Amino acid sequence: MSLMKAILLGFVQGVTEFLPISSSGHLSVFQHFLGVSGEGSLMFSVLLHLGTLAAVLAVYYKTVLALIKEFFLIIRDVFTGKFRFKTGDENRHMLFMFVLSCLPLILLFIPTGQGRNLMDFAASLSEDSDIFVEGFCFLLTAALLLYASKKSRNSAKVLPRVQPKGAFAVGFAQLFAAVFPGVSRSGSTISAGILCSVKKEYMVRYSFILGVPAVLAANAVELKDAVTSGAELDLLPLVAGFVTAAVVGVAAIKILEWLVKTDKFRFFGYYCLGIGAVVIALAVMEKAGLF
Repeated sequence: MSLMKAILLGFVQGVTEFLPISSSGHLSVFQHFLGVSGEGSLMFSVLLHLGTLAAVLAVYYKTVLALIKEFFLIIRDVFTGKFRFKTGDENRHMLFMFVLSCLPLILLFIPTGQGRNLMDFAASLSEDSDIFVEGFCFLLTAALLLYASKKSRNSAKVLPRVQPKGAFAVGFAQLFAAVFPGVSRSGSTISAGILCSVKKEYMVRYSFILGVPAVLAANAVELKDAVTSGAELDLLPLVAGFVTAAVVGVAAIKILEWLVKTDKFRFFGYYCLGIGAVVIALAVMEKAGLF
């Protein structure tokens, strides 16, 4: 992979991972037309996701550190007999909700037959020879974003933080996004929370921090496959992609926070509607041999 391709894909990853327009869908489409594939591509994808993980930690490090501290306090309370599920502490409540939101991800690793699981199915969709699925999933993301945006403007009741029902809904939205390239993880999880009447600003922070264990778990599996493949790797493009994804990711988080506060969330839906139509049109033209 050339250095310029690495920087371009790092930029795409950094922007699309946090803006609710699907990083997996954009990367799949870009890699399709740039001809980036194989085990080296797998390792590069891992580094890009770790770059965006670094962006989350850079922006929300105070909250992440507070949650880590709270985790050890929970362990202390369990052993001292002071543990209670019902608590008014914000960090402890968020940790409990994170557990509920992560439970649906277990389904990714349950064998579905012939030694395959949902992770393998997701990989097959991203690595196939066409981009029809990505285009259709962009349209699904658009519908979800536009509906959630409309619901948020008309909602009479807004919850200050996510509750168990909303946490499960967010978890299944995250599962759906993990399987289908073109369905935005941040867009689907934030929208799921909004549809459960949770405050938009809270859901942005909740969604990004929730993605930390999901990204770590998914990339642990992919990293093992990439390392054991024995593929020859060029260090410079890997580092360039990682740094680009991290720096651009920080900027994208700040932009999204501002857009949510100014009630411009729906514009991402319009974008996904347009890109979905373009990708489907390109897929049809490609199948017809027009390019």
